[in-house]
Amino acid sequence: MSLLKVSALSLSGLTLWLAPPFVFSRKIPLHNFMQGIALVSGFACCFEGRRCALKVAKAEEFEAMKARAIQADVEDEVAVEVYVSEQQRRKEAEAILAASDEEVEAKRKALEAIYHADLPDAEAASPEFAIYQEVQKALDVGKSPTWVIENVLNMKGRKFGQGKVWLQDLLDEFGSKKEEGESDG
Repeated sequence: MSLLKVSALSLSGLTLWLAPPFVFSRKIPLHNFMQGIALVSGFACCFEGRRCALKVAKAEEFEAMKARAIQADVEDEVAVEVYVSEQQRRKEAEAILAASDEEVEAKRKALEAIYHADLPDAEAASPEFAIYQEVQKALDVGKSPTWVIENVLNMKGRKFGQGKVWLQDLLDEFGSKKEEGESDG
């Protein structure tokens, strides 16, 4: 609206300034008076247009300042969030470094349990299932049960008998489930 007003005033002022010499005659005293009024009106329109243009410029400057202030607030907020999260990660790292090995291991196992709880198979959360997978890989490659007991299960010497029992338990527990899954699929 203000831009339209500025344009109309500028155009009116220009018209009132240029029109009188061509419209009015200098010989008629009333025309001289009207010419003077037209020139003064032209000046008035130009000054009013200038005043309105300054208001529009100030308003635009104010809007630009508001936009910069909002942008600065957003940047400040993001910087604060980054700083806070960085401080939180630093505290967590310091807590981990200060914690004993048992606490770290307990937290690792808790996180691992949470991670494995998202898996579709409940048996994937079992640490024995991971051992079974290693055993199965070795057997699939063609390694002997003795090699598996000694190298994968780490049951050598006096513990070899326990390793045989553990290997059989793993194969019985998870092997039958694997065969069922293959026959279903």
